[in-house]
Amino acid sequence: MQFSSLWRRLGLIVAVSGALTACRQGDPDVTGKQAAEPAAAHTGHQHPVGSTTGSSSDQVEQAQVDAIAADLHKHIAVLASDQFEGRAPATPGELLTVNYLAEQFKALGLTPGARDAKGQPSWFQQVPIVEMQIESTPLRIVGAGAEQVLQPVTDMVAFTQRQIPASALENSELVFVGYGIVAPENDWNDYSGLDMSGKTAVILVNDPGYASKDAALFNGNAMTYYGRWSYKFEEAARQGADGAIIIHETGAAGYPWAVVSGSWSGTQISLEADDRNADRVAVEAWITNNAAGVLFRAAGLDLQTEMAAAKTRGFKPKLLGLKANIRLQNSLQTTSSRNVVAKLPGGKRPDEVIVYTAHWDHLGVNSNVKGEDQIFNGAVDNATGTAGLLAMAAQAVKLERPDRSLVFVAVTAEESGLLGSGYYAEHPVAPLEKTVAGINFDAMNVLGPARDIIVIGSGSSELEPLLEAAAKAQGRYLVPEEHPERGYFYRSDHFSLAKKGVPMLYFDSGTDNLEHGRQWARRKGEEYLSDHYHKPGDAYDPAWNLKGAAMDLQLGLQLGLVLANSQDWPNWYPGNEFRAIRDASAGARK
Repeated sequence: MQFSSLWRRLGLIVAVSGALTACRQGDPDVTGKQAAEPAAAHTGHQHPVGSTTGSSSDQVEQAQVDAIAADLHKHIAVLASDQFEGRAPATPGELLTVNYLAEQFKALGLTPGARDAKGQPSWFQQVPIVEMQIESTPLRIVGAGAEQVLQPVTDMVAFTQRQIPASALENSELVFVGYGIVAPENDWNDYSGLDMSGKTAVILVNDPGYASKDAALFNGNAMTYYGRWSYKFEEAARQGADGAIIIHETGAAGYPWAVVSGSWSGTQISLEADDRNADRVAVEAWITNNAAGVLFRAAGLDLQTEMAAAKTRGFKPKLLGLKANIRLQNSLQTTSSRNVVAKLPGGKRPDEVIVYTAHWDHLGVNSNVKGEDQIFNGAVDNATGTAGLLAMAAQAVKLERPDRSLVFVAVTAEESGLLGSGYYAEHPVAPLEKTVAGINFDAMNVLGPARDIIVIGSGSSELEPLLEAAAKAQGRYLVPEEHPERGYFYRSDHFSLAKKGVPMLYFDSGTDNLEHGRQWARRKGEEYLSDHYHKPGDAYDPAWNLKGAAMDLQLGLQLGLVLANSQDWPNWYPGNEFRAIRDASAGARK
């Protein structure tokens, strides 16, 4: 079977080639308008979102959406069931999950994409990890004639990346380091003149651009990688600190305290490290905003005043005159988790690949959670995206074999810091310089078709005008993300490959809901974030309207097929932080 009739009518391969050529002629603005001009100039057929005009070609397109939606319901119901126990890595839930995925890919006729220890084809890429069950004492803050005791889960969560039986802070001096950022290109150093030996950094979440709303500071309201919690812990370690404590704020973090306490109070995993992560700080922790306010008052300071000072250039760190004490007992188990890798080999250039990623893992069972339901089913996050890989593969095998290969990678341990995709990026099944591009699916739309498509990290790569051309064929349009301050670009698996130079695309349905409108969709999105995200309430609902997610997957599949049947190599836009890495490997693509 050839490509769908919609794509033949559009002549999209021609439009795509023109869009790529235009991309290389100059820098686009952040909306991608310049890059999209060739596609916009094309006068091919378009039809409204979710409609059928009665023509046979439109009926074929709608039938594909209906088939994908039905597959999504089928697979999500299984993956998010209580039987799968929240799909935590290195648990019985993992075994059920990865075997289910392998069986489904095999039944579709795909081939194993990884290799086992003997070099034989395998559905599984082994990811060596260390699992730690961490028991924490309260965090005791002493000084100025007072003592403050912060209780685990309710006031703070503490953990460690060090793969050792015990870790502690003993009378470690607390110092407020603002946003905990060292960014020479922004003339910013929150650790300036400070020796962090014997000290614990107290750090604000997000970055000064978000706090100040100054478009000229960092990336304005859009979070940079400097705003991510992972960077802050890493930088504190580079500074030689004993520990690092992040002050939680719902707005700045992009999620409520329950997400933090639920994510970090259970079993923790990390990639196995030869040095057992000895270069990390002894204790990493979060504290609530209320607890931080009490802590600052004990130091004779006002938290809000200090936060205001921290967002200005020239901020100087402050010793708080307080000391931290906490002890962690760690039960360690070295094991392995698995990425599931399936391949549809290309017919002409099989060594050149387009990668589709989604993380299969969630948070498992957490006995620290109050109430009867302690299973984090992770239906939206991310049974939807994982099921989407299977649904796309089911459609791909019905089409004529593409010239380049399609690789479907269901990765592990995203919830623990993008570990599975990070391991894949270091050990790809096809060389990264031969990886044409990738598309990531995470926490997909369950609210029905939307007219708009949100591009996470909008204005980044030449993949965006290709997506825009495809979106117009569905009668849809692209928009930048509504909450760039939440840093979603750095929070899912595409980032692991992006920072290695591979052009990656991450998009989702927007809020211009076809049936209920924008206000309703925004309210539902915020309800999910506050009531269900990283909580037991993220459960499958058979009443979900998954046709919007199906349309997104249809876009991703068809965009990948266009690339697979071209000889183009899309790139990051000039000036993007990943462009130089990609350009350095250009010789391998000649």
